[in-house]
Amino acid sequence: MQKVLTIFLFLAFVAAGAYAQGTTLKGKVTGSDSMGSEEGVMTALAGVNIFVENTTTGTSTTSDGSFSLKVKNLPVVLVFSYIGYEKKTMTVSSDGFLDVVLTEDVLSAQDVVVSGSRFRTRTSITSPVPVDNIKLRDLQATAQIAFDKMLHYVVPSFNSTQQTISDATAHFDPADLRGLGPSRTLVLINGKRKNPSALVFINDTPGKGDVGVDMNSIPVSAIERVEVLRDGASAQYGSDAIAGVINVILNDETEKTTVNAYSGVTEEGDGFQFGGNVNSGFKIGERGFFNLSAGYTDQEETNRAGTPGNDALFGVDGSNPFIQANPDLGMRVGLPNMTSANIYFNSELELNDFDEVYSFGGLVYREGLSYALYRVPYWIPDEFFLKHDEGTTYNGFQPTFETNVFDTQLTAGFRSQKAGWKYDISYTFGENTVDYTIGNSINLDLGELSPTEFKAGGYEFNNNIINFDISKLVTDKIFVSGGAEFRRENFIAVAGEEASFAGAGAQSFPGLQPQNAIDAKRTNVGAYVDIGADVTESFFIGGAARLEKYSDFGNTETIKLNARLKTKDNRYSARGSVSTGFRAPSLHQVFLSNIQTLISGGTVSNQGTFNNDSPVLRKLGVNKLQEETTTNFTFGFAGRPTDDFFLSVDFFQIDVDDRIVYTGEIGSTDPTTTIFGILQSNNITSLKFFINGADTRTKGVEIVANYQLDKLKLNGAASFTDHSIQGRIKTPDVLAADGIDIFNRKEQARLLTARPTEKVILGASYDLNPLTVGVSGNYFGDVTWQHASDPTKDQTFDAKVLTDLNVNYKINSEVSLSLLVNNLFNVYPDKIDTKGDVVTDLGGRFQYPWEVNQFGFNGRVITGTANLSF
Repeated sequence: MQKVLTIFLFLAFVAAGAYAQGTTLKGKVTGSDSMGSEEGVMTALAGVNIFVENTTTGTSTTSDGSFSLKVKNLPVVLVFSYIGYEKKTMTVSSDGFLDVVLTEDVLSAQDVVVSGSRFRTRTSITSPVPVDNIKLRDLQATAQIAFDKMLHYVVPSFNSTQQTISDATAHFDPADLRGLGPSRTLVLINGKRKNPSALVFINDTPGKGDVGVDMNSIPVSAIERVEVLRDGASAQYGSDAIAGVINVILNDETEKTTVNAYSGVTEEGDGFQFGGNVNSGFKIGERGFFNLSAGYTDQEETNRAGTPGNDALFGVDGSNPFIQANPDLGMRVGLPNMTSANIYFNSELELNDFDEVYSFGGLVYREGLSYALYRVPYWIPDEFFLKHDEGTTYNGFQPTFETNVFDTQLTAGFRSQKAGWKYDISYTFGENTVDYTIGNSINLDLGELSPTEFKAGGYEFNNNIINFDISKLVTDKIFVSGGAEFRRENFIAVAGEEASFAGAGAQSFPGLQPQNAIDAKRTNVGAYVDIGADVTESFFIGGAARLEKYSDFGNTETIKLNARLKTKDNRYSARGSVSTGFRAPSLHQVFLSNIQTLISGGTVSNQGTFNNDSPVLRKLGVNKLQEETTTNFTFGFAGRPTDDFFLSVDFFQIDVDDRIVYTGEIGSTDPTTTIFGILQSNNITSLKFFINGADTRTKGVEIVANYQLDKLKLNGAASFTDHSIQGRIKTPDVLAADGIDIFNRKEQARLLTARPTEKVILGASYDLNPLTVGVSGNYFGDVTWQHASDPTKDQTFDAKVLTDLNVNYKINSEVSLSLLVNNLFNVYPDKIDTKGDVVTDLGGRFQYPWEVNQFGFNGRVITGTANLSF
């Protein structure tokens, strides 16, 4: 593979060269830009490709549409091509200034995408891989406020629902593409890698065991559009790009300022939220811009706890005085309290006709408060807690789990052109931190000396990334690109104060101990080459190869081949790709260790997570983590039978070998087993760890359709997937000999059925100027929760349809008001059927499923917005 990569890079770079003295042609290219200009107004087009016909001599226009091209002699035939515009051929016989006007191609002007290609922009039809191009207005039409929830209701293969009673997971929300977990979706900002969060999801929710980007740290007001590449792209982008790539394009608006304010509440009268954001920009001279956005959001909690009237978990009936007064057992189950503030910017400045600098990034700060299980008075004795609340009757307490989350990203770069080559060198710093505070709790082992609030430690992840990319259109039909990336990653775990972990630790969440603290670092270097050719006007073929070297586990190589066949009028295309990919084990998964208080075997107990470097795991026969490897296949077609109708259908299959999983609870009461002694010496009832434990296959079909007829716009999208585990779970021999099941049925269900495998979105909007009405129906397929050992206790939660309403009224050109209703008919998931197992709903504390999830359980949410643009 290294030899192949070397040959590719050599061929790419030998294409560069200087031309003999000749004539220099200068000019400017303009066109009608329906996406940003008033009708009939001509605007300069930046990035237009200009070639001398049937040669490799070419250039491209600068931000003001100007160009300069040296040719050997005259006359010459120049070819002008630009995505969204018709190709133009011009014969030039003199060296006079050229004023070139391109005609808009109405079939593709609104559908330009850059993801999936390292050089040439494409459309959803001409791209060799499926890419969704989602405008900000499409996101805002969902009746949602947060970015990840907007995508959840726009892209069928994307999932993100808010969690509850799950420690820090409730403050981050696992998000993924194609149900493959947060770890296997790569997120980019303006084409640059976004840092993962500091948190690894280790609670019993979808995405358990994974690490993903904190999608809540991307403010909507900073977004211009989002491109979702639904294909494996490790050969182009590196680790994590297995299920696909989400590329967030930031706003570059300079002509207007927008201000939005909103407020909403649920049907039950809780979950009140309010907030606002502002976006504005200005030009920097004639060749640059600066865009700035800022926002603030405050969300109050919701509560959908069950009211069992008894406590089957502790065997206490309804005659207990506490239960009579609190039939909900004191629980609060729902959305956390959350306050967030953000500021983001995007900027570019051309230094001359060939060089430019750019920078973008932002800061997000978020505070959250959620709840743990209520400590009922017959669970925790009153003699310790009473001193903190003298003069009242002891009724137990509900600990709080509080977080402070800080996320930042900053990118700065330089682009240039020389001899037809385009260069891009950039530096990116990204960081995510989370600090934990446990409130309204107590450490029983400290007795009356125990505080009721504990600093429980926290986590930090940061990365420093240097990218160098170079590309060239060798001819108007062949392009080549290559580049390198250096990345340094750092994962830090900070111990809590001693009171939080002393003895058994604080109730609900023992703080991180000094032995859990870690400051782990690693580096990796990657290089890639990407070559593509329009063999004919209709047929495109491309290939990419990538080599990466990690300091902690070695080398990995990936390749990708793709092809597309289209009609000459750009109305129809067939496309396909095959690729290999990989995902490096995250530093979090390698080094995380902690103790959690969870329900195990029908009782509340402490469970320990051992890091992958631990001698304990070597004793159990657990190997060091290695990279996951994948094979991706995609085949589909796209078409635009009329100017108003678009349809695409894509089939895919993704095989993941050596998938990293987080085991189930591993325990034993048999003194003859290896694990028994380990549990006793660590004062825990069970343990967990990360392991390359399974081979999985995900396959399915995705459909996208849009139709516009005058003022009526219809859109539809659907995803149908199937997940399976190939072969057996890879249990280490030592544990297998003791009869230990490291990944039981319940854990397997998180990979297979925790997210809907069928999801359909249908929407319609009608412009009655000044009134616009939009309605969407969202079908969420069924999900299945599996019992750890007894299939008769499994439960399938039926498919549901949620309807959303969006009504917008324009008072004038500057002011508009909107009414957003999410879940118009107040639909909830099926309720939990315990089938005799009290742990399934924790003794009736939960009404609705949380270990598997379709769309949450808040019911109808009504939001009003006011929008100002000037």
